[in-house]
Amino acid sequence: MQSEIPATAKLAFSIREACEASSLGRTTIYAHIASGRLEAKRIGGRTIIPAASLCRLIAGEEA
Repeated sequence: MQSEIPATAKLAFSIREACEASSLGRTTIYAHIASGRLEAKRIGGRTIIPAASLCRLIAGEEA
């Protein structure tokens, strides 16, 4: 059973926020994006990481 996301939960993270939330470095985050293990979206001039994608990476699941 999949739990619902609380209304206060973030839907996506900036690169900096993804680094802080995961304790991974900026270079490592970009390496995971380049390899396809971490999803990244460009919206305007910003790159954001969907929270679900970051959770899957930390859990060790395939993208």
